[in-house]
Amino acid sequence: MSANATSLLIVGTGAMASLFASRLSAAGVAVTMLGTWPAGLEALKQRGVTLVEADGRQHTYPVQVTNDPVACAGTQLALVMVKSWQTQRAANQLAVCLAPDGVALTLQNGLGNRETLAQALGSQRVALGVTTIGANLAGPGCVRLAGDGVITLGAHPRLSPLTDLLRRAGFIVENDPDPNALLWGKLIINAAINPLTALLDISNGELLKRPSARELAATIARESASVAVAQGVRLPYPDPVVATETIARRTASNRSSMLQDVKRGSPTEIDAICGAIVQAGKQTGVPTPVNRTLWQLIQGLNASE
Repeated sequence: MSANATSLLIVGTGAMASLFASRLSAAGVAVTMLGTWPAGLEALKQRGVTLVEADGRQHTYPVQVTNDPVACAGTQLALVMVKSWQTQRAANQLAVCLAPDGVALTLQNGLGNRETLAQALGSQRVALGVTTIGANLAGPGCVRLAGDGVITLGAHPRLSPLTDLLRRAGFIVENDPDPNALLWGKLIINAAINPLTALLDISNGELLKRPSARELAATIARESASVAVAQGVRLPYPDPVVATETIARRTASNRSSMLQDVKRGSPTEIDAICGAIVQAGKQTGVPTPVNRTLWQLIQGLNASE
């Protein structure tokens, strides 16, 4: 991989990784995807990455693909787009290939990803961001946009070239100097939407059409926000319920990543979402009974697969 400002390494080959790869490649960025999923790697190698538009049209874009981090040695710019339970593996891979003056941006769900990456790479090589964009994997190497949104980035001195690439690819990129606000802002919304849609087998928008489910989502959002406030976090919105419902409405047709994981019988990110909120609640003395129940229910689904 050429280590310059028009090259980008994406760690991951799933839905979000494929969506970002397709848009960036379409904008002329030289994208390399580093992964371990055999079917995904093979499809990407054979055909490139395919983006399915809302009207059903498909466009395929070229990407480089590898499962060997040595092949990506000297990487300056990297996007980490794996599930939270895969972060340690991604950190180990990046320790091999990220340049000493490079930067890896995590846009993952949940708490703890930045810390795991920083332990392997050093904090100066890790940047934090969040995104409200939704994507569904239509098959190996094939992705469907499920809801457009914004990428919000924390301050980092090495992020400017990556920000430029994302904007060139048509992404809406904003900045926020408080990374904890970013992280908790999305975490609360994920906790309110993802487990319920996974348990009820419904789209994000359907959550708002069922009064009991909508009320429960609001309860989760408030409970999670109470933990954040107790930790001294400045949330990026005044009302967590309104923020949650706004995202559910904006991504109405999306089937959450947790629902997709449950359907595939794959591990979920529940430990890094509701589990992390429960642990943070213990530290601050804030009760989290609803998050704990959802955590246990999703764990039960995983165990039954």
